[in-house]
Parts: sequence; structure tokens; C-alpha cells
Amino acid sequence: MDPTPQIIVALDCDNLPAAQAVVDQLGDECRFYKVGLELLTAVGPQFVEHLVARGNEVFLDLKLFEIPNSVAGAVRAAGALGVSMVTVHSMGGTGIMAAAVDAAHDYPDLRVLALTVVTSMTDADLVDIGVAGSAEGQVLRLASLAERAGCHGVIASPQEVAALRGALGSDALIVTPGVALAGESAAEHARPGTPRAAVADGASHVVVGRMVTRAPDPLSAFHRVCANLTAPLHPSEWGEARNVLRTSDRT
Repeated sequence: MDPTPQIIVALDCDNLPAAQAVVDQLGDECRFYKVGLELLTAVGPQFVEHLVARGNEVFLDLKLFEIPNSVAGAVRAAGALGVSMVTVHSMGGTGIMAAAVDAAHDYPDLRVLALTVVTSMTDADLVDIGVAGSAEGQVLRLASLAERAGCHGVIASPQEVAALRGALGSDALIVTPGVALAGESAAEHARPGTPRAAVADGASHVVVGRMVTRAPDPLSAFHRVCANLTAPLHPSEWGEARNVLRTSDRT
């Protein structure tokens, strides 16, 4: 099975030459790119149009959190660019999520994904903003809201994927940032896991960033992610023990 459709490379760059260099080095190997607020603000929507024109799918990670009318307008603008996925904050409630879904109806290929709890947050961070309980509990609560609002799927960390797949069923998209190969730094992600563990638990897509885009050879790094997705799953990667990243690497 070809794993490349499940891999989204995050172009978290602050200038056009850097982003284009990654795309050029990956060539036709990578089919799906994430464009976030940094790159979109730095270079504008023309680069998104460029990626779509060259046959790539684009995940436009806007994390929309505004009044419903503004969210709907942004989703329509994303659809006009030809992107495949756009994100809305589930903590904005069913009103903004439903507005995003309604706005996407005119763009049959556009999927609205609800961001649950960002992967840099811990249980303690949630307490700081007045949310009791665990990150996983909050992810599941928000995913349920997103499902009722009609969202096509959710964004969550690898550590919540198994519970989400059980709760949302087989059709929902579950996109997981915060993946890294064993022994590599998980950077600012507080709830990481390996790509193959995330997919084994039910993720539809994994998002990889710096381990590919800042590697000396991005194409070789991309191939390592592909190899990880097709390798046998080690028993330690299942369930509670599926995160095999060294704690010392979480910096």
C-alpha cells in the first residue's frame, strides 16, 4: 500500500524561496502540503494557488475562531483557492463550525476539520484556562460537538486517535500533527507519537514538519516517514505505550 496520500508536509516557512525549495526537493513524491498562518501571511494566497495548479492537495490550516459570518466568508475564500481541507476551532462552538460546513457546501472537494486541543497543550494548560479534566476528555468532547455540527473530521494529537476513531466511526477524517520518528525531537508537541502508531490507531493523515522540511535532504527524510508507515508496529507503540519518543527530546 502506498503511504504517501496519508502524509501531509507542513510548509511552516516564513518566505517563498524556502517553501518553494522544499516543494522542489520533494518533487512528485509529496502529494499533500499544509499551509498555515505564517506562510500565508508572509507570501499570500498565490502560493496556495500555485500548489493546487501543480496538482497538489492543500490543507489550509487557518484555525478559524471568529463570528460565524466571518468564518463562513473565510471558508468560501479557501474553497475558491481550491484547497482540500480547512480548519476551524471547535472551542468556538457549534455555531461557527456549522457556519463553516454550510459555507463549504458549494465546494464539494473541501473538507472542514475541527481543531480540538492543540498538540502543545497539556492537562495543566487546560486547567489554566478553566477546563477541568484531561486533554483526551476535552478532545472527545469537542469532537462530539464537531460531529454534530457536520464537520468532516478533526485535528488531534496521536495520543487521542484510538479513542476518536472509536467515537467517530470509520468515515471521519482524523488528521494528526505532533508525529515524529522514534528518537527524534517532538519539538513543542506535548502529546506526540510515531506516524505508524497514529495510523495504526486510526489516523487518516499524519502531518510532518521540521523533520522533513529542515532536514539536510528533505526527500530522504520524507522516504523515512513513508518507510515508518509501512513497517510492522512494535508492541510498545500500541495503546498507552505507543509513544516511543524519548522524554528528553520533548524540548
